[in-house]
Amino acid sequence: MKNKPLIIVAGEPYSIFLEIFFKIFKSKLVQNYSRAIILIASKNIAEMQMKKMNFSFAFNMIDKNQINKLKINNKKINLINIDLNFKKPFGKISSKSALYIEKCFDTALNILKKKQGFALLNGPISKKHFLGKKFEGITEYLAHKTERKNNEVMLIFNKSLSVSPITTHIPLKNVNKKISKKIIVNKIKIINKFYKEKFNKIPKLAVTGLNPHCESNYNSSEENKIIIPAIKILQKDHLLVKGPFPADTIFIKENLKKFDVIVGMYHDQVLTPIKTLFGFNAINITLGLPFIRVSPDHGPNNQMLGEKKSKPNSLKEALVFFETLNEN
Repeated sequence: MKNKPLIIVAGEPYSIFLEIFFKIFKSKLVQNYSRAIILIASKNIAEMQMKKMNFSFAFNMIDKNQINKLKINNKKINLINIDLNFKKPFGKISSKSALYIEKCFDTALNILKKKQGFALLNGPISKKHFLGKKFEGITEYLAHKTERKNNEVMLIFNKSLSVSPITTHIPLKNVNKKISKKIIVNKIKIINKFYKEKFNKIPKLAVTGLNPHCESNYNSSEENKIIIPAIKILQKDHLLVKGPFPADTIFIKENLKKFDVIVGMYHDQVLTPIKTLFGFNAINITLGLPFIRVSPDHGPNNQMLGEKKSKPNSLKEALVFFETLNEN
């Protein structure tokens, strides 16, 4: 096995994540995985959900302070237990889980800070109940926790095509206030660096405009004032960037073959088409942190909790993705 384990934070306890983790764990993918997988979660919740959904796996309890001294494999679920004394295996998402989720993340981040973990994968989390109004999303939360604020980049990755929004979970009315030449240039350079380091590839990037058809009825449009100048800066630095393209046509089949990544100005501008194209066969990657962080591209889906109908496609994609990356 490769040296460092993959660290998984289960996330919201009342989500479908443990169900899909159990489904994946019994597959050949995990049994033949190249590195150990360590799950950070409540043993109490995991055992109750496992029993209710008729799964049966043994646990290998892991001391979070002894990871570098352990020889572990994936024959059992390697678990770092974070106490959560909820009495029901299936319940409603609420702010009661916030402290538990924070302890899970703190445990994972401490392992990664010590260079004892390879990367972080976290299950879905209710932004409303966990983050409140403090952060726009988990991307920004992790950037804050690792002191990488303003360097975080959301990349929704599929090997055929990836997308990245310059702004993430903010109201549409605020998007034009949150984009700048500096932000666009910085984020695209981080994407370019990621592809070069992890895939030995210089990516071809397309950038959308902000306004419909990249046009507006006033002279100082965001395209002319911000987006086009940013693209010119990147092109002078020899990045393979083109645009701006109208968002309503950049995703047609003829264009998709030309690019590796499409960078949009706001969340739904690029996430709606990528999910239409690939469903949940894509993963959410946070770039710009001291480590690679991935989240399966689905939400907590509390209403389907316990029904055993949730598909593990996105988690599978995430695990396969990690197998393609270099150790460093």
